[in-house]
Amino acid sequence: MHAIAFKAGPRLATRLVFFIAGFATATWAVIVPFAKANTGVNEATLGTLLLCLGMGALIAMPLTGMLTTRYGCRRVITVALAIVTPATPLLAGISDTALLATVLLLFGIGVGVTDCAMNIQAIIVERQARTPLMSGFHGMYSVGGIAGAGFMTLMLTLGASVLIASLAAAAIVALLLVLSLEGLLPWANPATGQGFAVPRGIVLLIGIVCYAVFLAEGTVLDWSAVFLTEVRGMPETMGGLGFTAFAVAMTVARLTGDRLIAWLGALPMVFGGAVVAAGGFALVTFVPAWSLTLLGYVLVGAGCANIVPVMFSAVGRQTLMPQAAAVPAITTMGYLGVLAGPAMVGYIAHGSSLSNAFIFITILMLAVAGLSLAIHPGRKAVPRS
Repeated sequence: MHAIAFKAGPRLATRLVFFIAGFATATWAVIVPFAKANTGVNEATLGTLLLCLGMGALIAMPLTGMLTTRYGCRRVITVALAIVTPATPLLAGISDTALLATVLLLFGIGVGVTDCAMNIQAIIVERQARTPLMSGFHGMYSVGGIAGAGFMTLMLTLGASVLIASLAAAAIVALLLVLSLEGLLPWANPATGQGFAVPRGIVLLIGIVCYAVFLAEGTVLDWSAVFLTEVRGMPETMGGLGFTAFAVAMTVARLTGDRLIAWLGALPMVFGGAVVAAGGFALVTFVPAWSLTLLGYVLVGAGCANIVPVMFSAVGRQTLMPQAAAVPAITTMGYLGVLAGPAMVGYIAHGSSLSNAFIFITILMLAVAGLSLAIHPGRKAVPRS
């Protein structure tokens, strides 16, 4: 009985939901080439289809605060994942382009709502615990991503079809959701003003930091392999090492981040992390040895790892905007960074060079360090009851 109660606890339930979100997103990442082959679309059309996922998330995120306020985190997360779970195997088997666009839009809505609602739950659980927990929660998202990609790759390697592999992945998501249900909060923060609002004041600054950090992460995701192969001359088979180094470093740093934040404080973690990330990008850009380029990606991953979790904790402490409006606002700004960042880097690279684009990201991370001094994320570290 004690074991069952522990499994249903709010902390573990929150970790499970973050894991589920990372697992489901990584599952789709593995499905993408199969979806392209099933529909027979070219790269340009695929890019347009992928925008449907992003648009679904951007449409849903600003509404999540109102939904959690009215229905509670448990119901909102359950319904959102009830959209994501069946959509996953559908994405693996659809051959009609219009239908794929529709399902991607629904999948994006489910992912977007889950992302916002799980962070609202995480803020409440951390505030009740009166101890740093956010980095560990976000670390579980990274672990879920690694597990999702690994599971799909293993299934496909063993000879399963992509449809069977995605059905198995959907079953895992459903099982983990059931295990987490008891610990998901049946409520959220009460409505105190608008449920949807334009970010302002410190919330806007936090949103800008999230935008910049997600932009940097999106740059590594979409451009690290290109940089290693085209600029550093590595073989194409080794192009993925950059993102691998980044992802592993970020996961380890997040899983140990809560203890470091409790020891060093939130402000040093954000300021120092931004400086370390800037140093990593500088190492990638200016040092030609590919081994040191990989070290640069390690520094970027470790430096960026705990900035966004600390920002979400800071949103939970601020009183300028209601949490139901503030969390969706900064989540949406962060997601815009993921979508806009790689394109922005592409434009800079086209106009000058990819190295110059990375210099821009280096400067951006130094700006994040400066903004952290204005936000002072460690203020009100112990919330009032």
